[in-house]
Amino acid sequence: MLDTVPLQSQLLDHAEHYARWSGLAIGIVIAQQLVTMDSGDITMPLVFAVTAFGLCAVGGVLLGDALTLRPQEAVRTASLAPRLVRHQVPPRMAPLLLLQAATLVTLLVIGAVTASSGPDRIGRAGRVLTVTCEGMPASLGPWPGLYYSGPMIAALAVGTPVCVWALRRIAHGPGDDQQRRDRAWAITGAWGLLVSSQVLLVVLMIFVALTEKACAGPLGVATIAVICPLGMLGLFTFYWSLVTVVAPRAVEDNTADDGTFEDE
Repeated sequence: MLDTVPLQSQLLDHAEHYARWSGLAIGIVIAQQLVTMDSGDITMPLVFAVTAFGLCAVGGVLLGDALTLRPQEAVRTASLAPRLVRHQVPPRMAPLLLLQAATLVTLLVIGAVTASSGPDRIGRAGRVLTVTCEGMPASLGPWPGLYYSGPMIAALAVGTPVCVWALRRIAHGPGDDQQRRDRAWAITGAWGLLVSSQVLLVVLMIFVALTEKACAGPLGVATIAVICPLGMLGLFTFYWSLVTVVAPRAVEDNTADDGTFEDE
């Protein structure tokens, strides 16, 4: 009888880890299935695969957070300092991920505005960029117009509010400071996977489209020079987010533990 609580705590602690890891594994399996599905457009399956992987990562972390066992204390005391979401998330990476998300939205908007509104060779609009090459119109693609950006925008519209709600729930819910931080970092990492994977895909699409033919011109060269650093940043944030989802405590950030909160 005395071992019931420790055993329950141990099982639920493992369940939280298994849920996060299962979300990643399921996302990889679904992404593989989507990439290999039959389609007349090789880019759209990749868009669906990246989107599904990001959403599965978010879902796994949220499920793991729901399974996390809250500490059972006879007497709880808390400081008068308010708990804010910004004190629970990674102080260095959270602003970087927000900036990356804003960049992603900007790229998608630019892609939607500049994409051809007329049907292409397979009768679909919003998937190529029309330019003039040696006096002749030419189509560059795949281009992140509305045809491709629709699933990505939908994933952000679903995943972002859910993650924000979960972070607010963690900040104002029970648990010690370390536990709240671990949960908040895992959710931040899952959202980072959703954002960074889409940034990498959009950067790849723009790079392929502008280098497919020698028709991009000076503006195209400047665009490539801008998006390449964005791609490198996306690789870094994707790696950080993946490690954070797998093991939040393995990611060190010396500024995270500033002693602002105490919940003994």
